[in-house]
Amino acid sequence: MNGDEQLLRGRVYGHDHDDPDPGPRPGRTYAQLIGGPLDGLLLDVTGWTPDELGTGAALPTELGRFPGGRALYDSAPEAPRAPGPGVTCGFHYRGDAP
Repeated sequence: MNGDEQLLRGRVYGHDHDDPDPGPRPGRTYAQLIGGPLDGLLLDVTGWTPDELGTGAALPTELGRFPGGRALYDSAPEAPRAPGPGVTCGFHYRGDAP
């Protein structure tokens, strides 16, 4: 695992990199991002409907193939996931978009 991967693992997508507590928060629900540039991050999906969870996510990132573009993740509710507080499903990487 390189330094960037280690920095991301277990962190919540969207939390500031210098946040003293970038991990999951009590009472929140998360999807684990699997593969791609955001592998290992948790996405806060608290309050998402089943339809929204089924759609997946297009997440802005500087780390993908198109800096300033989006990393695309598909819902995978049955996907194996790392144990963690509030982690209920996984989103699999499917590519990048500008």
